[in-house]
Amino acid sequence: MLILAGLLSFPLRVAASPAEATTAPVRHLILFIGDGRHLAHDIATSRYLFGHDEGLSYQRLPWRGQMATWDITTYDQYAAEAGAAPYDPQAIEPNLGYDWRLGGRAPWPLDDPATAVDYFLPFDGPHATDSASAATAMVTGYKTVKGAIAWGPRTPGGSSTTGEGPLPTLAELLRARLGFAIGIVSTVPFSHATPAALVSHGPKRDDYPALAAQILGETGPEVVIGGGFPGPSGTADYQYLARETHDRVRADPDYQVVERQPGVDGTVSLLEAAQAAANGGKKLFGLFGGPQGNFESPLAHDLPGTPLLTRATVENPLLKDAVLAALRVLTQDPEGFLLLAEQGDIDWANHANDFRRLIGTVWDLHEAVQTVIDYVNRPGDGMTWDNTLLLVVADHATGYTRLVSPLGPGDLPRQEGLGACGYERRESCTYPDGEVSYGATNHTNEPVPLHAAGAAAPLLAAVAGTWYPGTELIDNTQLFQVMAAAVGLPQASPLKLKARAPTAPAKP
Repeated sequence: MLILAGLLSFPLRVAASPAEATTAPVRHLILFIGDGRHLAHDIATSRYLFGHDEGLSYQRLPWRGQMATWDITTYDQYAAEAGAAPYDPQAIEPNLGYDWRLGGRAPWPLDDPATAVDYFLPFDGPHATDSASAATAMVTGYKTVKGAIAWGPRTPGGSSTTGEGPLPTLAELLRARLGFAIGIVSTVPFSHATPAALVSHGPKRDDYPALAAQILGETGPEVVIGGGFPGPSGTADYQYLARETHDRVRADPDYQVVERQPGVDGTVSLLEAAQAAANGGKKLFGLFGGPQGNFESPLAHDLPGTPLLTRATVENPLLKDAVLAALRVLTQDPEGFLLLAEQGDIDWANHANDFRRLIGTVWDLHEAVQTVIDYVNRPGDGMTWDNTLLLVVADHATGYTRLVSPLGPGDLPRQEGLGACGYERRESCTYPDGEVSYGATNHTNEPVPLHAAGAAAPLLAAVAGTWYPGTELIDNTQLFQVMAAAVGLPQASPLKLKARAPTAPAKP
């Protein structure tokens, strides 16, 4: 039985564009991205924790909607199958990127057309964005191809009016025009696609050392906290940042640096470093991670009636600790700040169809969002809902997860391969009793949930459905327009929709 009261209502559209929605400019912009997250994952985690479908911190935020995630690569795949022209930024047909008539107006289980399986899981493999192009859309307002980090590709129509090369990001706009401080936080390596797209540029997402050098050596965000630690407990051979970059930032007097240490509680060491950075007027660089480069995921335990999650190791902080540390530093800037915080392991769990790990990672996101809510609600820190915009979204869905039978609090399905399956072993988990199912080990083109609080509702409602008439979907490029308008810097979209043929007048 699905408990979906309230989820079926869509927000009202109140203006024609973000620029027309009246709201006071915000000075604290916080964007959470649950990488690979889908509505089914939220429902599953809420049931495990609370026994019903809507108990997560961000599910209780006052605005909720859905977002389309396609990129140029996805668009061109569908266009080729339909015999249509490839992507042209000045003549976009949104339904080629995401056809809601086949996939649904909203994520499963809110809508589940009979065509969905064939649409999302075609015989030659799912057509879907990756994290690089998805993050690029959200932080630049441009579509790009898979693998590109805030970078326009060479395509028949060009990715944008700028053609191939760097695309200006929200971080660059806010720093140059408003003097905002910038922070990135991730549970996966900080040079991975999602955080990297906000503060670096490149045509190849897996060029991690070059992206890390840009982030730390050129952009220089006020806060960088993430995985990629190359020490004995972390990844080997400096996969995610070059030794030269690592040594340089360690020696930089402008940075307060804290790293994973054997036997040392990462939460304590990170928050102590954040306090020192705030007191000393320094930037903060926190480098953690495990054998795969990520913070080892929190573990959910199968204890029916007694939900229990534990840290995999105390040497890494939780996402909520990293976000709290970032806020401690960023709030020192009187002009304002932009913080991107990613729970990147949701995606990694779903790639492996690892339900137990999924619960732990979504719980990690839930706790981190609650930390921000509490921070804004407490008096005396200068942050209020009048000057703060909080957004919680996903870059794409992963795994085609479906909940077949309801599970109660603390209850996990029997998971074959538990301890032998999962991301690290590159083996998918299976569920012989059928309570849950996975249809893929990769990304899908499903719409994803979007939640917001603060100055969000009129801005988001202004764009809902404008690209996809008949729905309340927003496009991921429109999220950039919303964020820019929220801080008082409305930006005209560089993208144009293909003109629709006029409707013939009715016969007298």
